[in-house]
Amino acid sequence: MENPQTSAAATADNRDSINRTAVTQRPSEADHQPAVDFDDADRQGLYKTIFNRRDVRGQFKPDAIPDEVLSRVLYAAHHAPSVGFMQPWDFMVIRDPAVKQQVHEAFTVAHNEAAEMFPEAKRDTYRKLKLEGIMESPVNICITCDRERTGPAVIGRTHIKSMDVYSSVCAVQNLWLAARTEGLGVGWVSIVKLRKLQEALGIPSNIVPIAYLCVGYVSHFYQKPELESAGWLPRVPLEELIHFDQWHNHRHADEESLIEQIQALQGFPHSF
Repeated sequence: MENPQTSAAATADNRDSINRTAVTQRPSEADHQPAVDFDDADRQGLYKTIFNRRDVRGQFKPDAIPDEVLSRVLYAAHHAPSVGFMQPWDFMVIRDPAVKQQVHEAFTVAHNEAAEMFPEAKRDTYRKLKLEGIMESPVNICITCDRERTGPAVIGRTHIKSMDVYSSVCAVQNLWLAARTEGLGVGWVSIVKLRKLQEALGIPSNIVPIAYLCVGYVSHFYQKPELESAGWLPRVPLEELIHFDQWHNHRHADEESLIEQIQALQGFPHSF
């Protein structure tokens, strides 16, 4: 029988060899991407997708997602940018009602705990909000992050250690936007204890669950995000979030035209 320690060491050596090869090889002109042009329809399609993305909770239909469609969406997620090209994500596709029920139970416990964390005036509103579609959606997807995938030293993560986690979040956004173009709704369930999620899905302790997503076709998408429509919070005007050169420097004589243009385009997100 093969010694596990010897096998692990061989795997690590092989991985280091691959990493060294990747660093020493340089792209040639043959590796250059052919010119890719985006016409007006392409640009409009991208903005349309972004501004019509919604966090879906209660409108899921039981219709199955064809494998071809789900494959395209997963490919989009897998082609997200990642620090050091480490691709730290894995994608768990969950269809088993028993597994989904375990996750739902963990959500319910956390949801009840969360209600007590808000000011009393907002608790009733919080309890009335539909904040998950775990059982209703035909597919749940858990995106994880393996922080040890390519070893301790990762290009771009040497000083900001959380860059691998951010990379997995990029995969979430890619999946979300691709799903929207396929007519699929996605809801991110974040009211759950990570340990309980790991237990329900059999995720090793060294693997970090990043996003638990409910995915499926829906009866409709809301005109606005639900929490905005419910009056939980308003959308902050973009110009209030722009800083020039220094924090809290919201106005700059040389950049005044940008603020004016932002204000002139405030209807842009609603034009799709």
